[in-house]
Order: sequence, then structure tokens, then C-alpha cells
Amino acid sequence: MRNFQLSVATLTLSLALCAGSLAQEINGVPGSASATITIPGDQLPPPPQKFDGKIERDAKQSKPYWPARIVPPKGAPNVLLIITDDAGFGVASTFGGVIPTPALDRIARDGLRYTNFHSTALCSPTRAALITGRNHHSAGYGVVAEQATGYPGYDSVITRDKATIGRILTDNGYHTAWFGKNHNTPEYQASQAGPFDQWPTGMGFEYFYGFMGGDTNQWEPGNLVRNTTPIYPYVGKPGWNLVTAMADEAIDYVNRMNALAPDTPFFVKFAPGATHAPHHPTPEWVKKIGDMHLFDDGWNKLRETIFANQRRLGVIPQDAKLTPWPQDLIKEWDQLNADEKKLFLKQVEVFAAFVAYADNEIGRVIQAIDDLGKLDNTLIFYIEGDNGTSAEGQPNGTPNEVAMFNGANPSVEQQLKYFYDVWGTDKTYNHMSIGWAWAFDTPFSWTKQIASHFGGTRQGMAISWPKVITDKGGIRNQFHHVIDVVPTILEAANIKQPTVVDGIKQSPIEGVSMMYTFDSKNKNAASTHKTQYFEMFADRAMYSEGWIASTKVMRAPWVTVAKVPNPQDYPWELYDLRNDWTQFEDVAARNPAKLKELQELFWKEAEKYQVLPLDSSVVGRLVTQRPSLSAGRTSFEWIRPITGIPNGDAPSLLNASYNFKADVEIPQGGAEGMLITQGGRFAGYGFYVLKNKPVFTWNLVDLKRVRWEGPELAPGKHVLEFDFKYDGMGPATIAFGNFSGVGQGGTGVLKVDGTAVATEKMERTIPFILQWDESLDIGSDTGTPVDDDDYSTPFVFTGKLNKVSLTIERPKLSPDDVKRLMETARAAGDGPSADAGNGQPAAAGGTPVSSDIGLSLARKAEIFLETGEACRKVARAQGLGLAERVQFVKKCLQ
Repeated sequence: MRNFQLSVATLTLSLALCAGSLAQEINGVPGSASATITIPGDQLPPPPQKFDGKIERDAKQSKPYWPARIVPPKGAPNVLLIITDDAGFGVASTFGGVIPTPALDRIARDGLRYTNFHSTALCSPTRAALITGRNHHSAGYGVVAEQATGYPGYDSVITRDKATIGRILTDNGYHTAWFGKNHNTPEYQASQAGPFDQWPTGMGFEYFYGFMGGDTNQWEPGNLVRNTTPIYPYVGKPGWNLVTAMADEAIDYVNRMNALAPDTPFFVKFAPGATHAPHHPTPEWVKKIGDMHLFDDGWNKLRETIFANQRRLGVIPQDAKLTPWPQDLIKEWDQLNADEKKLFLKQVEVFAAFVAYADNEIGRVIQAIDDLGKLDNTLIFYIEGDNGTSAEGQPNGTPNEVAMFNGANPSVEQQLKYFYDVWGTDKTYNHMSIGWAWAFDTPFSWTKQIASHFGGTRQGMAISWPKVITDKGGIRNQFHHVIDVVPTILEAANIKQPTVVDGIKQSPIEGVSMMYTFDSKNKNAASTHKTQYFEMFADRAMYSEGWIASTKVMRAPWVTVAKVPNPQDYPWELYDLRNDWTQFEDVAARNPAKLKELQELFWKEAEKYQVLPLDSSVVGRLVTQRPSLSAGRTSFEWIRPITGIPNGDAPSLLNASYNFKADVEIPQGGAEGMLITQGGRFAGYGFYVLKNKPVFTWNLVDLKRVRWEGPELAPGKHVLEFDFKYDGMGPATIAFGNFSGVGQGGTGVLKVDGTAVATEKMERTIPFILQWDESLDIGSDTGTPVDDDDYSTPFVFTGKLNKVSLTIERPKLSPDDVKRLMETARAAGDGPSADAGNGQPAAAGGTPVSSDIGLSLARKAEIFLETGEACRKVARAQGLGLAERVQFVKKCLQ
């Protein structure tokens, strides 16, 4: 009996030890070169396979045994995950819009339309949630990467306990690739120094072709990379456009994978920059859309047309109500003058052309899969927009988004005179008026950035999988969220979420699968996604089973600095979505108990998913200390040409004094070319030799250029120098709600071998950010020129560049400065305010300021420290004791 029990125990233990291998499915002859295996997937990468051959001293008496190649479960589909940018529910024809989107129509016709699918209201956060299956705060992306702060929910780091869908599918045998926008790498890790673990290839995708950051110039993207290497495929190719180029790359990829491994499924994430600004469609598409005259009746009539189309298509209930036009915020179309209508029509036609153009290129990728005979078993998600349509273009639109983010924007008259004829070309970095953004989010209210109302979060989505979805053209109204995409893919592929990846225990996926909706029997089933919180810039909401409690919008998205109450004091609204599809009627007064219930639920969810602490600031987050390759440094030296240093790691000259010195050798016959530059056509500086003359040019957001030029250089060695003395107190004043320290003027002196050859006063300087899709380059210029009249890129220096050095002297607040700023702040109340009516908030000192602006990381890292030291000096000067000094400094910093 004892022997029997022992045998049973031994067998049980053996079975337990072998459970992993028993769960695996081996295809073919084990140990043969053609054998494949499907892994359990609990642990990634899987443990090494056991060698089951035979090894003797002599190979002739030995038996080889190859580890089986890992493949996905049998029948696992190809996956094409498409997500466009900055497009609300009413943009695409598939969901009632007037802009033709036949590729999205095709997916909806062959599959299902989802009318109740949600984003997070902002780019980086939605995309982090999309690839991890976790809420955006859980994934470290409570805001965009450029506004990261030192809290787990906001640090722009996807931690290793949240493996992406790319990593999971790759380790389970898929081929994986990512094309287009990557806004999920911390800004301070985007240089060639890495680290690369937060790049797409480091997050598990085998191949990446796309751009780093929030947006890019589609004609000349200076932030384009292949895997981790910067590339410039547009050079010498007039008319080249990234939207077409990335479609070509994706088509080449699926064809290459099919040729090399036709039985291995692929996963492709396709994320074009459209329709985020700049709106850069090709001229053919601009003409095609212009000839259709879709918008001649203006944005109010457009809303009515879209709303009627949505009812006709059945993508909104027949009893849904169109939310009212915000007359106190945006003019009605009939209130505009002729010049405004002319300009705004141009803006929207270019935007619409960008939508249609991108959809066409997406259609080419879909057709390429069909041409390979693989469409039947390809699961396609087509998500129109990662948030609502953007209202960051301001009331008048802008020909240069970089100018707008620096608080400068031409008037309608100036835009018509200087930019109308080139709108959407490589000569503009354009965005449209806010009226169109609101209209394209029909039938809902608000736009991108607003998490509390569906204009910011409701996305049109279609899913097709011809082999599985038989309810062709069906509509699904169940509530779902972007975090539900990953679990849907995993269920479709019959792959489980791993419990351990690289030895790290994985956090649970927070989304739920949508696969139950693929079955026509469940077309009216209750949603399996019962609750969902929303939060962005302290604007927030709590959804639960047909109800949503939403905070009142306290800052319009186009107003970037505004007085707002403490986030905990925001007023709340309540909507019964079971009877009110569009958040039309606030029923909080009639349902106080339900409102309280949802408010309490929000705080529970906020604690659970790293939403705290709430922060309503926009500009304020930009002056937080973050890691950077240049943080804390004031001197730099380059002894050889180098290109592609992104803004996040480059030294910033803004709001500071600085000195450049270039040690060069000029050959017989002269030389020319770039010495050092940062930025490009839409904002930046360049120090270069032009026709053998030294030149320093400041491009002030393409509205003005200030230029220093010296005499011709004799052959031989020279030291070319540019010295700039800044007049302002610097960005440390921002800590006191005062923007007078930024954007001030200064005097620049160009020198040759120590002798001044040109002196020029700059009345104003760029306050916040250079062109973000360009980089710091030494010895040549990538991207676009700072002055098209002087040179074309790459403008390689033809002399010998021995060394370029830079020293920066940043202003420091004196104790008297701090005292005066504190007194001014107290007199001003809560800080700078904004005029929501015209969208041009004026900072103290008269300088307009904006939201998604960014100081260099080097400067951000120093501001807090400098301000703190100044506060401490004041405390010491007042003779305060230790305890009193601590309290004083704390209050001073606040």
C-alpha cells in the first residue's frame, strides 16, 4: 500500500513538473528542423526546451535534436491595428461625416461598427492604453510625454510589469511591426544615447518605421526613424509624403513576411500622423476635396448635416439630441466676416483632404493584405482618432502650430496675405479654427483634451474579421474603451496574458475582451465593460452601467493658462446615458444619490489606477524636473559632426545668455555649410557659413528672422563666435505665475577671431519651444532650413570643423526678485488668467502663452532648484529661524 501511495505521489509530482510541456502543442517530428511548438504563454520568454537527443563522444553515435520553432495557436489571425490621430466621432463618412472614408466604410461593411467606443482624450495616454490593455495612468501616461511629472501615473514610463501586445505576440510566434506615430517614448530617452527599452523595438515590436513624438512635418519629418536609427528618405524627393511612405513600408512588410514565412501570422500597428496638425495632404487630395464643396455652408450647417446622417445610418439613436452650439465660446458661422469665412474654408478643406488622403493610404494597406489572400483571417481594428478633434488651432487657426504654442499667431488678415496660397504645403505647419473641431465631434460637446464629455473621448471604430464575423455591416452600441483592444486580440489569437515576463510578475490587464460582440446573437447584449473612469488635466468623469458623472469643463482646450478652482472643488454634472446618448441634459439635481455614488466611485478608481495626485495645470507641468542628457550642464563641446539630437536632450538657449564658438578651417576657394543648428523652417536658429561668410540666423516662428552676417573669410583657421546677452529674468518667474521673465529681448554679437563683425538687438525671443520635430545638428542640417532663402538641407559644411563649443548662462533670481514676484503674485490672486473669448491668454508682462509648450529639459531641471535657492536666500535675509524658514520656503515654492 505504501509503495502504491509512493508511486502515485511520484507520478503526481512528475505530472506537475511536466504540466508546462504537456500544455504545449508540438507539430511535426519532435527534434526535426521543421518542428513547431505552441507555448502555454504564462512565462515569456518561455523556458528553454529540453534537449531530447543523444550526445556521445562521437557525433556518429549521437542524435541531434532541434528546439521546435515557436508558432501561435492554430488558426490565430493576422492583426491589423489602425489608429488615426485627432479625429472625433463626426469626421468619417462611416459615422455620419461628410468626408469620404471608403477604407473605413469597407471595414464597417465587412464587419461591425462600434458607436460607443472611447479614448482617453489625449494622444500619448490613449496609445499607451491601446498597446498595454491598461488604463493610461496605470501605464504611466496620465498626460502626454512632454508633460511628464514624477508620479507613477504621470512619468511617461511603461513599466516592465505591463508587457505590450507587441511583446506578447512576438514571444508567441507572431511577426510584429509598428508604422507611424510613436508618442510613447519618454522625451528624454529619444536620442541615439537611448536607452531603447521604451522605444517600439524595446517594447517588443520587431520592426518600427515611424516618427518620435506627438506630430511631425509630413513633407520633411526630422524625427523619422527606422527601428532606432534616424532616417531622411525625403531628401532630394520633391512631393514625398510620409503618409504614402509609411503605407508603402507596411505593404512591403506584409509582402516580405508572406514571402519568407507565409504560415506565420503578422501583427501590424498602423498609426499615421493624420489628422494631427500639421495638416499635410497632397495637392491632388486638396483639389479633390475642394471640388466637392463640402463645407461652404459653414460649421453650424455642417453639424446639422452630420447629425442627420448619423440618424440615417443608425449610429446614434433616433431620439438622440444634438448638443447646443457654445455661443459664448465660438462664433456662429453667420457672425463671421467674408475674410474669416474664406480663410476658415481653406483650413477645413485641407484638414478634410488629410482625412481622405490618409484613409486612401490605409485602404492600400488593407488591399495589399487582400491581394495576398489573407484578408479572410485578418482581424482589423480601424479606430478613427485617438481623441476628439483638436481645438488647439485657436479661434483663427494658425499657419504655424509652433508659433501658436509660443503665444504668437498671425491675424486673419495676415494669414490670408502670407499663408493662404501655401496652406497645407511644406511652407506651413498648419491647424484649423476651433469651430470646425467642435463640429467634427458632432453630436457631442467639447473636443480633444476634454475627458468629461464625449466630444473628447468618443471614437468611431470598425472591426472586421471575415472568417469569424458573419453579421456584416452590423452595429454595436455596447460601451467599450481603448483598453479593451489588447484582451480582444489575445482572445482572438487564443493566447493568454503572461503572468511573468523577463522574470517580472505582470499586472492584470484592465480591459475586457470585445469578442462576445462578434456573435450576432450578442448584438444587443449588455456590455461587459461595466465601469470606466476618465481624467485629463483634472477634468474627469466616472461611467458606470449607463450613467456618467462629469465635472464641468473649467478650461477650454484652446485656453492654455486660466484661473481654475482646486480640482476637488470642480462642479459636477450627471447624465443618464440610457435615455440621453449625447450628454444633453444634466440630471444631477434630480439624482443627488446617484451623483454621490459615482463621485465616490471615481476616488476609489483614482487610487486604484494611479490617477492621483490630480493636477489642473498645463504650463505648470512643463517646469518640473525630469531626467535629461543635458540637465544641469552649462557647457557643451562637439569635436565631430553629429545629427539627430532631439529637443528633449538638446541644450536649450531659450530665455538665457549663451556663447557659441566654432573652430574651423577654410580651404582655398572658400567654404559654406552648417556649423550648428536646432529647429528649422518654423522656429529655430542656425550658425553657418554662406558663400564663405559667417551667418547666425534666428527664425522667430517663421514670422520674423533676425540675421547677423560677417565679411568673407580668408583661407585658413578661424574661430567664429556668436555671443548673446539675454535681458530677462528667465523662466523661474513662471513659478510665481509670472511670465515676464520669458520671451524678452537681448543683444547678439557675431565675431571672427575675437573681433566683432555684426551686432544686432533682438526685441523679442522665443519663450517656450523650438520646432519639436527637428533636432540639434552639428556639421549639417537635417529636416528643414532655418532660412529657405539661404540654403537647402543637408547643407554639409565643406570646410574642416574642428570643434563647436557652447556655454550657457541662465538668469538667476535675486532675493529682491523673489520678494517682488511674491508680492505681485499675491496681488494678482490665483495667477495668470486667460480670455476664453479670443483664445489668446495674456501672461504677466503682456506675453501670450499657450498649453503644450515645452522648455528644454535642461532648463526644466534647473528652474525648480534656482527658485528654491532664491526662496531660501530671502528666508535667510529675513533672519527667520529654521522652522520658520522651512515653512517660508515651502510657501514660496507653492
